[in-house]
Amino acid sequence: MIRVLFVCHGNICRSTMAESVFTYMVKERGLEKRFTIDSAATSTEEIGNRSHYGTVAKLREVGIPLVPHRARQMTRRDYDEFDYIIGMDSANIRNMGRISGGDPYGKFYRMLEFAGSLRDVADPWYTDDFDATYRDITEGLEGFFKFLKDRGEI
Repeated sequence: MIRVLFVCHGNICRSTMAESVFTYMVKERGLEKRFTIDSAATSTEEIGNRSHYGTVAKLREVGIPLVPHRARQMTRRDYDEFDYIIGMDSANIRNMGRISGGDPYGKFYRMLEFAGSLRDVADPWYTDDFDATYRDITEGLEGFFKFLKDRGEI
């Protein structure tokens, strides 16, 4: 079982979009029995809230089902339970390390590094551009599938 946690600041925009898109891609490839997928926040600001309406609208537009989710904060225990902890930007990575006490096993990745980029995933909370966020996430996730395939994990 490959356990993947997507992380952003509030867990209502980017990480929930990544969770839903990745869940969809996994099912499309017939790999749903191989993965556990979740998402979390580095902050406490949105705890308990549902996905942002912009994320919901973008997923509906592209025909991807929204994974039912309420925002939660990443915990130290998540570090032990997940194999890949994928942050959306450099601030997320820094805060993930603060929450988990570091990354001694090299589980932290920035989403777009799988696509060969040092860019952060566009944050629609500030940009209101859910199209750009969706493009960044799908680019990163396609790269993540290639990464897993190249490692012989799928």
